[in-house]
Amino acid sequence: MRFHRKILQKYGKAGDGRVITPMFPVVAAALACMLIIASGCTQKKPAPSPRAPVTVATVAEQDVALQVKAIGNVEYYSTVQVKALVGGQMLAAHFKEGQDVKKGALLFTIDPRPFEIALRQAEAALARDRVLAKNAEDDLNRYTELVQKDYVTQEAYEQLKANVEQFRATVKGDQAAVDNARLQLDYCTIRSPIDGRTGALIVYPGNIVKANDTSPLVVMNQMTPIYVSFSVPQQNLPLIRTYEAQGQLKTEAVLQDNTPAIQGSLTFIDNAVDTTTGTILLKATFDNADKALWPGQYLNVILTLTIEKNRIVAPSQAVQTGQAGHYVMVIRDDMTAESRPVDVERTQGDLAVIRSGLKAGEKVVTDGLLRLTTGTKVEIRNPV
Repeated sequence: MRFHRKILQKYGKAGDGRVITPMFPVVAAALACMLIIASGCTQKKPAPSPRAPVTVATVAEQDVALQVKAIGNVEYYSTVQVKALVGGQMLAAHFKEGQDVKKGALLFTIDPRPFEIALRQAEAALARDRVLAKNAEDDLNRYTELVQKDYVTQEAYEQLKANVEQFRATVKGDQAAVDNARLQLDYCTIRSPIDGRTGALIVYPGNIVKANDTSPLVVMNQMTPIYVSFSVPQQNLPLIRTYEAQGQLKTEAVLQDNTPAIQGSLTFIDNAVDTTTGTILLKATFDNADKALWPGQYLNVILTLTIEKNRIVAPSQAVQTGQAGHYVMVIRDDMTAESRPVDVERTQGDLAVIRSGLKAGEKVVTDGLLRLTTGTKVEIRNPV
C-alpha cells in the first residue's frame, strides 16, 4: 500500500488536485507483473515422470517340434457306387439309409424267378448232352474192338471218334451255360462290397432296374480308416521327403481349438507339384474308429517332421518388425528397456524360434511396447 501511495503521489494527481487517468493502466500492468513473478517463485518443482508399465515374458530354452501346418479336407478311404448287374424288379432293400454295414451284408433283392428258370433250362440241356456224350463214348469203345478185327471200316471208326469229341465239347458249353445262369441268379442278391456306410437310397423297391445302369442304387463310403488330404507349399517338399524317409511322420487333425487332436500318420505324397498353385498334395490316414472325422469336413492339419532339441524361444508377440528387421525390447537389470535386434528362424503358434540375439532367462516385453525406447524406465506388471 505504501508503494501504491508513492505512485499516486508521483503520477496520480495534477496540479489542480484531479487524478490523471492515462497513467492508471500502466500502474495496473506493473502490479500484475509483480503478482505473476511472486506467484512463480512459489510454484513447486515438476514431479519425475512415472515408469512405463509393461508385461514381460522370460526367454526359454526348450525342445521344439518342427511342424508344417495346413488346412485339410476329410476324404473317404474308398467309395462304391452299388449298381445292378442284372435287370428286373427290385423286391426289397435290406438296410436303412445311413446305416453302417459289413462287407457281404445283403443290400438289395431283385426278382430271381426269371433267372431260376434260365438256370433250370441250362441244367436240363447239360444233363441231356451228358447222356448223349456217354452213349457216343460207349459206341466208340465197341467200335475200337471191331476196327481191330476189320469188322468195320476205319472211316466209320473215325466218325464215331469225332462224334465223341463233339459231345464232350457240347457238355463243356452246357456247363458254362449253367455256371452263367447260376451267376445271373446270384446277381439278384446284391451284397455290400466293403465295410462302409450307406448313403441315401436312390432307387426304391418296386422299381425296374437295368443291368449296369448309369445311375447307382446307393453309394457307399468306407470311413474306417479314413483319409485327410492337404496341400503344402512346394518349398516344404524337400524337408518332408527327408524326414519321411526316416520313418512315418506323425500327423494331427484338429477339428476345433478346444478339442483334442486326432492322431494319424502321413501315407501319401503326390507324384507332381500343382503348377497352378505351387503346392504338393499330401494325405494322412486315420483309424477313425469313433467316426470323429466325416467325409467333406475341413479342419486344421499339423504335420510334425522332427523334434529339435534345446532351442531358444520367446513369445511371438514380443517380436516386432522395424526398418532394420526384427527386434525385441529386453528389460535390463536396472529396470530399463533395451531395443535388441534378433534373428527369427520361424514362428510356430505363439512362440518364435530365435536363431540369435537372445539367451535363456532374459525378459522381453510382450505388452506396453508403444511407450518404450532404449533407456526407458519400466515397471513390470503381471509378468508371464
